[in-house]
Amino acid sequence: MSEARRIKSSGFNDIEPAAGRILISEPFTQDFFFGRSVVLLAENEEVGAFGVIVNKPLKIKIKEVFSDLDGFDDFLFLGGPVARERIFYVHSLGDSVPGSLSLSGNLFWGGDLERIKHLITAGVANPEKVRFFAGYSGWAVNQLNAEIARKSWLVSFADPEILMDKKPAEMWRRSVMQAGKEFEQWINYPIRPEYN
Repeated sequence: MSEARRIKSSGFNDIEPAAGRILISEPFTQDFFFGRSVVLLAENEEVGAFGVIVNKPLKIKIKEVFSDLDGFDDFLFLGGPVARERIFYVHSLGDSVPGSLSLSGNLFWGGDLERIKHLITAGVANPEKVRFFAGYSGWAVNQLNAEIARKSWLVSFADPEILMDKKPAEMWRRSVMQAGKEFEQWINYPIRPEYN
């Protein structure tokens, strides 16, 4: 049995997708957006689900998007294939940003952008506390649940330390390791198994 089929036939876990949890793509996903991706869910409701891919930086600096943040030395991240002209953000600034929604522990979604900018220019917020995304990942009603049932995604708990780390290239691997020993073999699978 091929590795891809073996992993597809094994059970993942019983964690329900919810705001503040992450989706870890199974290791053989070949999609441009979702291959070896980690998606932070911001919402999973009866009308659908949405979140942002947190481990795919673009070659665009934040100061190119917001000219008033020229001291913020970080890249814009690709949040997903939907509405890529819109900017979303996740932070660990808590109640100091009015209108933000608590996702998990010290991880928050959105809020007052001007307050975020003020905290950045005041030196309170840095790239380990705020991350900006172009676009989002969205699923229609029951679409995400169907993809989880097909074993396209492993649902896990968000770790703000991993999600806000300055090494996004390691995020998929670290998230897989955190999900449990039964998934550790994923990190050794080739991206393109047909070439082995």
